[in-house]
Parts: sequence; structure tokens; C-alpha cells
Amino acid sequence: MEQQKQQLKIKAKDEDLKGAYSNLMQIVHTKEEFILDFFMASPPQGVLSSRVIMSPGHLKRMLKALQENLTKYEEKFGKIEEAKAPETPSEGQGIGFAA
Repeated sequence: MEQQKQQLKIKAKDEDLKGAYSNLMQIVHTKEEFILDFFMASPPQGVLSSRVIMSPGHLKRMLKALQENLTKYEEKFGKIEEAKAPETPSEGQGIGFAA
């Protein structure tokens, strides 16, 4: 018996289509899920831009898709230099994020 592919329609609010800029990300996980918090960090304060929660299996598929797209990007536009990690603020002068 032939399986028919069902088309999934996606709705998005206009506000969500604008996207959200992030220059800092924090990942925490449990056995059942990964939580990806994206922040816009700009002293003296950072703001949570978005939180994405997903299963470990979905995260692994996402990582594979990101790697494939990164490879295609670099083949077309050249190698991307990895950004340096941000400097750790001095003791007592953190930007307010805690694990």
C-alpha cells in the first residue's frame, strides 16, 4: 500500500517573521529535552530573545541540518572564521545570566 505524504501548513504571526537577533546562547538539558535560550547581550543588561525546547532526537536532526547547510554555505562563499568567545566579565560584574 502506497503511503501518501501529508502537507503541513505552517502559520506564523507577522511579528515572528521579523526574527530575533541573538549574540549569546545557553544550553541546558535533561534526559528528555534540550532547552536552548537565545539572548541579546548588551551591557549593562541582557534580554532573552527566544527559548526553544526540543527532544534529543530532534536536536540531533537539527545539528545534522545545520552542519549540511554550513558546508554548503562555505562551499559557495568560503570558509567562515569562528568567532572568538566573549571575554568573561570580572568577578562581580557579570551580565546577569546564571546556569
